[in-house]
Amino acid sequence: MRLNLGCSSDIRTGGQWVNVDLVQPCDQVVDLSLRWPWPTSSIEEIYAADIFEHLPDRINTMNEAHRVLKAGGRLTIECPDAAKGAGQWQDPTHVSAWTPNGLQYFADGSRAHKRFAVAYGITARFNVLSVTERQYSEMAGACRCEVWKFHAILEAVK
Repeated sequence: MRLNLGCSSDIRTGGQWVNVDLVQPCDQVVDLSLRWPWPTSSIEEIYAADIFEHLPDRINTMNEAHRVLKAGGRLTIECPDAAKGAGQWQDPTHVSAWTPNGLQYFADGSRAHKRFAVAYGITARFNVLSVTERQYSEMAGACRCEVWKFHAILEAVK
């Protein structure tokens, strides 16, 4: 099974995708700020575009993603880079800040993970396979909208 978290209108079909959101249209309505309903080590892949910044607890989010992924399962994250520009805080529903550097706390073998995981309650362990950044710009009337996003692919270490 593959999860498309926070799908909104980006409905994925085929390949055993389950489209998940807090409201319809989706295949499954789930509040991702709580314990996720899928069994441990049951998910092959998670695609999470423009959703993690809407969840209040980064540690819970990463721990739950890790818990439900199978060993070697992939987590793809795309969200505004809170370290670059106003994109992170322009949306009034964004409640947590994400940066590519913050992934080190969940990266297996990293200094930050070794030093802080136990104290912070981090059980997630990932290999960070890639991180890329991109700037999006558009005009909304007289308002210029510029958002830096990062795209990361992680692999669950079990």
